[in-house]
Formats: sequence, C-alpha cells, structure tokens
Amino acid sequence: MWASHTGLFRGKMTEHEVWDYLEEIAKSGSILGLENMHNLMDELGNVQDKLRFIHVAGTNGKGSVCAMLSSILQQAGIRAGKYTSPAVFDRMEQYQINGEPICVDEFVKVISEVRMACERMVARGMAQPTVFEVETAASFLWFYRRDCEVVILETGMGGETDATNIIADPLVCVLTSISMDHMKFLGGDLTQIARTKAGIIKEGSYVVAMKPEQQKIRAVLEEVCREKHAVLVYSESGKADHVRYCPDGNDMRQTFCYSLKEFRDTSFSAAEGYLSEDTQEIVLSLLGNYQIENAVCAIETAKILKKIGFDIREDHVRKGLLCAKWEGRFSILCRHPLFVMDGAHNADAALKLSETIKRGFTNYKIIYIIGVLADKEHQEMLKIMLPLADQAYTVTPDHPRAMNGQALAAEAGKYHGQVTNCLTVEQAVDRALSRADDRTMILAFGSLSYLRELRETVKEKTENDR
Repeated sequence: MWASHTGLFRGKMTEHEVWDYLEEIAKSGSILGLENMHNLMDELGNVQDKLRFIHVAGTNGKGSVCAMLSSILQQAGIRAGKYTSPAVFDRMEQYQINGEPICVDEFVKVISEVRMACERMVARGMAQPTVFEVETAASFLWFYRRDCEVVILETGMGGETDATNIIADPLVCVLTSISMDHMKFLGGDLTQIARTKAGIIKEGSYVVAMKPEQQKIRAVLEEVCREKHAVLVYSESGKADHVRYCPDGNDMRQTFCYSLKEFRDTSFSAAEGYLSEDTQEIVLSLLGNYQIENAVCAIETAKILKKIGFDIREDHVRKGLLCAKWEGRFSILCRHPLFVMDGAHNADAALKLSETIKRGFTNYKIIYIIGVLADKEHQEMLKIMLPLADQAYTVTPDHPRAMNGQALAAEAGKYHGQVTNCLTVEQAVDRALSRADDRTMILAFGSLSYLRELRETVKEKTENDR
C-alpha cells in the first residue's frame, strides 16, 4: 500500500500529492480482471449503476468516435460525460462533460475520495487497485456527482476484463476497427483479440460495430451477439459517397454524403447541403481518410439512441460532426509549412494514415518524425509509411517502453535511404522545418507519448505561422 511521506492519509490531497500517488500506484502495471474494480466500486456506493453509458471498445478509432458522439449529444442538449484513455496532452482531458475537462480541484477531490476507498480495501486485506482502476472509479464518481445524463466510456485496452466493463446495462456497445494490438494481454491472433473486445457486449444490448473486412472477425462478433441475444448493427463506411477532401487553404475540411433520414424532423427545413430525401451532405473538421469511417460509426450509434428515446435531430448530427474535436488525430499544428501530428501507432492505423496521404497530399513533399514504443508493430508500420516519404527523422519517446530512436532509424533504413536519428524532439522539429517549404507536409506519428512535447515544441518555433 502506498503511504504519503507525511504519514497516514486522512483526507483531501494536494495536487502534488495526487500526482505522486498516481505515479506510485502506476508502478504495479496493468492487472486485467474485474474483482478489484467490483470491490472498489462497492466502497464507493456503486455509483456507476446510476449512470447510463455508451461503451466503446476497439483497436483504432475509439477516441474519435467518442469525440463525435459527445459533440452530437451536446448539440442535442444532452449532458454528456466522456472518459477516454490514455491522456495525450493533459490528464484532465480524460474527464470531460460537454467538451469541458474536469478542473484540477474537482480532480483532486475525486482522486482523494477514491484513494480513501482503496486504503479501506487494503486494510481489510484486499489488493491495491491499479492506477487505471483508480482513475476509472474517479470518473464514475465525478460523472455521478455532476448529473450526467449519458457517459461515453472508452475501454482502456481490451474489453471483457477491462476495468470499464464493470458497467451492467449500456445503452449501446460500440466496436470500432479491430486489429493486432496489445497481443501480450489480449491474445496472439485476431480471433482472440476480437472475442476479448466483444466482451463488452451485454445480454440484450444494442451493438454498433464497424464492419470488419475479415470474415473471421465478423464471425466472432455475430457469434457473441447471438449468445447474448444482442442486436447487431454494422456501420459501413462504403455507404458514404461523394467524399470530397480539400487540404489546401486555411479551412481544411472533408465532406461526404450519408443517409440521415432516421433523424428527419418535419420542422427542420432542409437547407444548405441538402441532396435528396434520404441523403445529407456532412462536413467534418476532423481530417484523415479514416474519420469518414469513424463518423459513420457515430451516426449509426446516434440512430440507436434516437430509436430508444433520445431527442436527436438531423441538425444535431450535422453540427455535432462539424464541431467535433480530437487532438492527436491528423491535427494541424502549423500551416506554413503544413505540420501535422497523428497518433497512428500500429499497422492498421498506419495503413489508414497512408491512405490519407495518398488521397490528399500526393503533391506535397513528405517529411516524417517518428517515435514508437518497442512493443508495437513498428516494422509493419515502417514498411507501410516510409515509401511515401522524402525524409524521415526518428526520436526516442519519453516512455519506459520506448524504442530507442537509433534502433528505430536502423529498422527504418531497410525501407528508405534518408532516415536520421535525432537526439531530441526539438532537434527533429528543427531539422524538419529547415528542409520544408510551402509544398511540404511534416507528419509526426507513432506513440502518443511524445506528441505533447512535439506540440509544445512546434508551437514555440512556429508561433507566427499558425
């Protein structure tokens, strides 16, 4: 059990003590299973049973889908909480209500309360909850105290044994794209990983799943839904048409057309963008080819919410998707030159990122900054991404599982002749900027763990160009 330097913990911590506490308990790592989480929530009055959830699992796209759903619900006047992980830039961003993050004082208060519950558990001989269990419990407590009508809940890593899976009766279970990731914890093949992630599906629940290309994944999802008597709806990005992408100019957006007839309100006057009785033009401020797939998934989820009684209209969906924000996914940091960061950290995400480049940026010189974790599919990522680059710089993320940048450069050298390791993120940014002109895109991708440092570095060096 962790103890403060000043003795037994007796009440609300300071902000500094909170960070020390979370850092200390994080050393125990991840422990899959729900027993500890059930014990912890028993101590906290099982407040999660008084909330309504949209539960989101998958390998890629979870954060974007959560952001889109949150924005749609906010436009509909529904008080929506959102809990995502891991944090990219700030721990506070993981906890949001209507797009606004938790304030430090409230964060300290709920973490302090959860810590006291943990210490009561440990005093009775139970295990100390993991850092993810503590933070998830704190989110439940905060959302309950703040009277959230719906909570959009992203799994941490898996599904079936993920701490978030303590919830009993979600409004909708959402499964984004499924690919190889976290094999050590989730299973060594796609079938095992799909079954683990499908573990969020509950008896009689509604399920929205991005339609997998692999038949074996579809078979798993359909089997689990049959076993649980769940209603399965596939979201299919192929049904989105008239996709247009405008990467030039200061207002970068992409548009597509998709049926919104289920939201049609006879009092809503079809205005700009109206195409037919069934189809509506939708504008996304989130860039990246893969965001069309994520938007279709969010739309199909909103259709289920509409079906079960939520007042969500066509204009709520359109405005929600237009206003949705999710930093770290093809986020533009600077326009002169174009500087983009993307959290693609596995082969599936790299494939989707490469498709975005091929669709909208073939007339740009491409410079990469790459930093990865050693346990990710870096070889496959490099094979997919490097043929599109003119130059690549590697870095070592500030993370205990980081792959050394020099070793990464050696791997990347197998696929490209212009790869240089940089000792710091700042050095990589300086070198990339020195080689860039107005027809250059600098793209930083890989581990989320170095994107905060990258963003701050780019901000300092390009303040007048953004």
